[in-house]
Amino acid sequence: MDSSKEVSLEIFPYIRVYKDGTFDRLAGFEIALPGLDPETRIESKDILILPDAGVSARIYRPSSASAATKLPLVVYFHGGAFIISSIADPKYHCSLNALVAECNVVLISIDYRRVPEHPLPAAYEDSWAALQWIASEEARCEPWLREHANFDRLFLVGDSGGANMSHHLAMRLRDDVLGERVKVSGIGMIQPYFWGETPIGVEVADPGRKAWVDSWWRFVCVSDKGCDDPLINPFADGAPGVEGLACEKVLVIVSEKDILRDRGRMYYEKLVESGGAAAAEFMEIEGVGHVFHIFDPSCEGAKRLFKRVASFVNSDGDDPKEEEAVQ
Repeated sequence: MDSSKEVSLEIFPYIRVYKDGTFDRLAGFEIALPGLDPETRIESKDILILPDAGVSARIYRPSSASAATKLPLVVYFHGGAFIISSIADPKYHCSLNALVAECNVVLISIDYRRVPEHPLPAAYEDSWAALQWIASEEARCEPWLREHANFDRLFLVGDSGGANMSHHLAMRLRDDVLGERVKVSGIGMIQPYFWGETPIGVEVADPGRKAWVDSWWRFVCVSDKGCDDPLINPFADGAPGVEGLACEKVLVIVSEKDILRDRGRMYYEKLVESGGAAAAEFMEIEGVGHVFHIFDPSCEGAKRLFKRVASFVNSDGDDPKEEEAVQ
C-alpha cells in the first residue's frame, strides 16, 4: 500500500481508492494453495472453467471419497462485498475444508471477477456462466466430479454476496431454458447480503452502520435506484421477489450481531408468505457477527452452522426444521 498517494475514497474494510485512479484492497488478497488439508483430510485442486473470462474454481472432496458412492454437489460462492476475496483466500480455504468435512460433499468454489476492475454485473454473469459449465459435458467429465459428484443432488451455497448471487441464479433458472437441465435441490444462504434504502429492524436504531453499508453498495453498483436496485433489494419496486424460486428448499442463516440480520429474516418470511414450492428453513446464531465462521471456523458457533448446513444438504426434505435460534 502506497501511503504517499492522495486518497480519494475509502470503503472500509474493503478498498482504498486514490485520486490517480489506482486502488489497494485492504483484505482478502492473501493466497492459500490447494492440496490435502492434514487436519480435515479434505483434498482440493484448482481448475480453469471459464477461459475467456479467466475464471477458475477450486474443487474440494474428502480424501476418503469412493467412486462407489456419489456425494451431493455443492456449488459455493464466496462473499467479500463483490470487492475482495477469492477461492484462494486462506480464510475461505480453511472454512470450506471444515464445511466439506462436516457435510461429506463434493464442493466447487467459484471465483468471479470483482469490482472495481470489472463492474457489476460481471460477478453475476461469471456465476451464471459457471452454472452453465456445471451443466456441461465438460463438467461431468472432470475427473473428481465424474467420480464422486451426484449431479442430481445439486446445491447452491454462499455467504454474504455469494448468498445474494445464489438467489439471483435461482430466479434466472426459473425463466431460462437452463432451468430444464439444472435442477437445484436447495440453496444455503449464509448471512445473505441484501439491503435497501429504507431502514428496517436493527438498522433503524443504528444509522451509522446503515450509512456504512449503504456506502458499500453504492461503490460497487452505480444505479439511480441506489440500495433499492433489484440486485441488492429483491423486494424493491420492480424486483421479482422470490416467487417461483427454482429450487426445492432454502436455508437462511443469520447472525444476531450482523447488521444484515433483518434482511435475511425478511427474505425467509417473504419466502414463506409466497407459498411457493420451495420449503423455507431459518437459523439465527446468537452472539456473533457477519461471516464469523469465515474468520474462526473452529469456534462453537461455526461448528453448529456447519452441522446445520450438513443436515440441509444430506436430508431428503421430508421433515425440515423451519426456524431455529442457536446460542
